[in-house]
Amino acid sequence: QVHLVESGGGLVQARGSLRLSCLASRTIFSINDMGWYRQAPGKQRELVARITSGGSTNYADSVKGRFTISRDYAKNTVYLQMNSLKPEDTAVYYCNANGFRVVGTTVEQFDAWGQGTQVTVSS
Repeated sequence: QVHLVESGGGLVQARGSLRLSCLASRTIFSINDMGWYRQAPGKQRELVARITSGGSTNYADSVKGRFTISRDYAKNTVYLQMNSLKPEDTAVYYCNANGFRVVGTTVEQFDAWGQGTQVTVSS
């Protein structure tokens, strides 16, 4: 299976910044979309930001103007730069990727999730 490893979470004060990173395993043939989702306690998981293979991005209204998603295509890595953080940004952030992976001499579709990284923003 495709493995996603997240890093960069932690505790930060309001108005501070964090950068999350998500590294995908090198067994991937191609990646279409990569994105970040988050889940706060007692809440449903929600989209934060996504970026397509063509570089198009979309963001949740709550993070527009504050968060930036980007990719390093050579490293199969997606980043989420989070600026002007607010306490309501506190959540577990999950990396997601979909596309195709190598299986023997063929390829197959995948939709993979990371284990999540905690982001806590204090007042």
